[in-house]
Amino acid sequence: MDYNAIVVGAGHAGIEAGLALARLGYSTILITQNLDTIGNLSCNPAIGGLAKGNMVREIDALGGEMGRIIDDTMIQFRILNRSRGPAVQAPRAQADKPAYRQRAKYTMELTPNLSLFQDTVVDLLTARVSDSALYCDNQITGVLTQRGNRITASVVVLTTGTFMNGKIFIGEFEAANGRIDEPAALGLGDRLREMGFDVGRMKTGTPARIHRRSMDIDKMEIQFGDDEVFPFSFAREMPPRPALPCYITYTSDKTHEIIRRHLGRSPLFSGRIKGNGPRYCPSIEDKVVKFPDRERHHVFVEPEGVETEEMYLNGLSTSLPEDAQLEYIQSVPGLEHAEIMRPGYAVEYDYLNPSELTPALESKRIGNLFIAGQTNGTSGYEEAAAQGLMAGINAARRLQGKPPLILDRAEAYIGVMIDDLVTLGTDEPYRMFTSRAEHRIALRHDNADKRLFAKAAEVGLHSEEAVERFKIKCVRVDEIRELLRKRTLSEAEAASGEELWANRRGGENFEHLLRDPKVTLRDLAVMEPALSRDSHPDWLKQIELDVKYEGYLKREERHVERFRKMENVSIPPETDWDTVPGLSSEAREKLKIIRPVSVGQASRVPGVRSSDVAVILVQLGRR
Repeated sequence: MDYNAIVVGAGHAGIEAGLALARLGYSTILITQNLDTIGNLSCNPAIGGLAKGNMVREIDALGGEMGRIIDDTMIQFRILNRSRGPAVQAPRAQADKPAYRQRAKYTMELTPNLSLFQDTVVDLLTARVSDSALYCDNQITGVLTQRGNRITASVVVLTTGTFMNGKIFIGEFEAANGRIDEPAALGLGDRLREMGFDVGRMKTGTPARIHRRSMDIDKMEIQFGDDEVFPFSFAREMPPRPALPCYITYTSDKTHEIIRRHLGRSPLFSGRIKGNGPRYCPSIEDKVVKFPDRERHHVFVEPEGVETEEMYLNGLSTSLPEDAQLEYIQSVPGLEHAEIMRPGYAVEYDYLNPSELTPALESKRIGNLFIAGQTNGTSGYEEAAAQGLMAGINAARRLQGKPPLILDRAEAYIGVMIDDLVTLGTDEPYRMFTSRAEHRIALRHDNADKRLFAKAAEVGLHSEEAVERFKIKCVRVDEIRELLRKRTLSEAEAASGEELWANRRGGENFEHLLRDPKVTLRDLAVMEPALSRDSHPDWLKQIELDVKYEGYLKREERHVERFRKMENVSIPPETDWDTVPGLSSEAREKLKIIRPVSVGQASRVPGVRSSDVAVILVQLGRR
């Protein structure tokens, strides 16, 4: 079998990589161990959240699919952090898990140029080449599968998730699984070690699922979604969807006492699990041990879908034995009669050190091999999907003979994440937070299309109709901004008795009025209906925030200009750091490993001092 591209794995990274390559016209085969688990939400039944929701909208602006799938399958929608500034607000949606998985699979089945194939990849096929565009002498030529299929391609995208040498733990029980009762992908991790890759182990976990009928919801707080629901996808209106509530309860002293009593049976504390777990999503055992003074911990009870009675216990991730799980779950108010349908478990798996990748997510060891998702040490559906999309785009760019698409830290959360991974590496599951982004005021979820749509259109991932819609939006936004500058508050409007204008004089333009935190664009549209005519509410929100934060954004732009001066000074990939005089020993060793593509990236490498950056600039000036 011969294709232009191979994608290994059909999780969220594999979905986006496969769709991007196929939509850009390349014959692509996606290989997965089980076609029925394409797009499976392995853990929490939700998409989005703080910083993560921003990335979902960035994925959509770049032509990806995640936003459209969750729009079609959500069962609750909320904007998180409404009480705080827009830079740290984000959309989050509860997903109908079975529907999400089915929609993802069906979307891929309908995509031209994309073939789906059930098998397990056990080896990579490579050849020695001399190509100045590559960092190395080896280039990928295809893959070998468990059933002996040799499949060739010019580019390969590797997205193995938690399956590469995966092992699950439930107390004393362990099995070679990537998810419970789903076999691990064996062989490839060991082969990558033999090929010289820096392969490590990581751990993550998931809580038990219980039957809805066994809950006593009268003992819990009910949590409804927002009344106002807007789509993650910029390309369309929100389709009608059912809305289901979630529930909140708390652990108790009794819960914590039960967990402490069973700690000796936890593989996490007995030393059987070697990999590092997620710092920001610890198991309930971790929480009880690390926060002994906490009287209680949140438990969010979330529905897994419309046509399933399974409920997800968010906050109770565990690797304790099943009898211990049942005992401590039934100590939680509202869960006294809980029936466990699936136990919680920990999973340990192989990952590859992402500092061995270029900013295009291409391996420095094997040319034309792109790596994305949890294989790079990240945690979360959104982080995986964003990497998969960028890996797919850059694999296609390699086939086109074009330079890669690299997003910098000032233009996307996706850029922040990839730069963190390839520059700093990670030894624990990486999760995106707003605090990681220095320019987060400009990286709001509402303006992702403004930042990134044109890049995806240039790549070829937006249709002519989508481009035309975006142009119409841009024209209308400019018209509204112009109207805000020209329209002024009349003396009659100021004296109308409206409380908002009580201390105002006539003559102030609407743009100036809108900078007042108490004034909204909707207030101004009451006086000037032309502001909201033929305008989507999402457009108006974007305009309002741009106006209110214009001063901050202009100051941010000055920082970005300084930042980009360093980013635009490229470093030749063939630079021999041993021959650069004046570098500190630590900087020399780190630069040889990371091989930064710009002075900006070099300055963020741990161990590189400002004096080393000055030496690099002098060296580049000489060249």
